[in-house]
Amino acid sequence: MEIAVGEDSPGEEEFRFHTVGEQLRAERERLGLSLSDLAAKTRVPMRHLESIEKSDFAALPGSTYTLGFARSYARAVEMDAAKISSELRAELAQGGHDGYQAPTQNYEPTDPARVPSRALAWTAAAIGLLVVAGYFVWRSMTLGSTVDVAVPTSVEQPKTAAATVAPPAPAATGPVVLTAIGEVWVKIYDAENKRLYENEMKAGDSFTVPTDANKPMIVTGRPQMLNVTVGGQAVPPLGAADQTIADVEISAAAMAARASAAGAASPPAKTQVDGAS
Repeated sequence: MEIAVGEDSPGEEEFRFHTVGEQLRAERERLGLSLSDLAAKTRVPMRHLESIEKSDFAALPGSTYTLGFARSYARAVEMDAAKISSELRAELAQGGHDGYQAPTQNYEPTDPARVPSRALAWTAAAIGLLVVAGYFVWRSMTLGSTVDVAVPTSVEQPKTAAATVAPPAPAATGPVVLTAIGEVWVKIYDAENKRLYENEMKAGDSFTVPTDANKPMIVTGRPQMLNVTVGGQAVPPLGAADQTIADVEISAAAMAARASAAGAASPPAKTQVDGAS
């Protein structure tokens, strides 16, 4: 019996290699979903989903985020996210895209594969507190040795001297509210890694952290785009501009302590001398 060379066997088409993007697109079309439907479902910008389908990795922010976007896409169309991630890693490596980054643009991670470890975050926070404490000790010693109260020679020695000291501000209490002042991706989760909120916020969008949440924490890539208040009192930015933060606690107690620390950093009140004209 002759077998025609070059002809496909009946089921060969089914086993031909497809890129991850082609597999995802085929499943999306089978389910009758549009790219805009997927964007709304996954919170991944539609342009990124389209780039994944076309395997246009140069248009994506980096391998870490590309893998995260693909996993979100796979879950949305009920495919095996782990299998898709593994195949996409191989595809990226084969195309020389493994580990690539896009340093000139700011992107928000929808499903970060890696975030700084909690131990590293706590170590950085401890170092920061030590630096701040050392600064205030140095400042107190410097002020104590150089500041004098000037007494006019044309008046009598003052009878009394009173220092005007502002009473300490009461500790802020109440709900923690995050308000976006620009586009920013935010994910909030608790100590058990349960997701409390995840969205690409627009200017004016806000989210109130549940008061009963177990140690709520945040991850975002643009902390400067969030105004944070606790009980209506403003809290300093959660991190440096365009620097990803993760495992930062945003409970009411943590934000109240942050607000109090910022208040303690304000300049001390001036000394007022009675009897001086």
